[in-house]
Amino acid sequence: MREKILAVIEKNSRIDLKDLAVMLGESEVAVANEIAQMEKEHIICGYHTLINWDNTTQEKVTALIEVKVTPQRGMGFDKIAERIYQYNEVNAVYLMSGAYDFTVFIEGKTMKEVALFVSSKLSTLDSVLSTATHFVLKKYKDHGTVLVEEIQDERMLITP
Repeated sequence: MREKILAVIEKNSRIDLKDLAVMLGESEVAVANEIAQMEKEHIICGYHTLINWDNTTQEKVTALIEVKVTPQRGMGFDKIAERIYQYNEVNAVYLMSGAYDFTVFIEGKTMKEVALFVSSKLSTLDSVLSTATHFVLKKYKDHGTVLVEEIQDERMLITP
């Protein structure tokens, strides 16, 4: 039942508990108890709203920053990640394989604000060797949701 609950609420966390129970063929109480248990176990860590900021008047810049580090003795990657994710600007931190150790997602009001964060906060950490910043120019799909309108083929259909 857990996997079924997670699959549904990952796509729609606002689904009514009654509707979810009906979909799963379970009682509301059983579903509610299972969700509460998964929250307690940190399987469900929060509920978020996906907003297409491009359709609002709010200006936001999203950046993906690749970070190469040298883990300090006794600290490891976890402690460095913890230092990075403590910053309010940081939305996500992932330990990666490949040329860089971490991928950090941040949001700012301007590109200059993001650059200032990288130069004054992130790159000044003792264990940070280098960074590479990539700005998101347009989001097409986020968290499984398409954010752009489908492109309509406006060519005329010609049949013999």
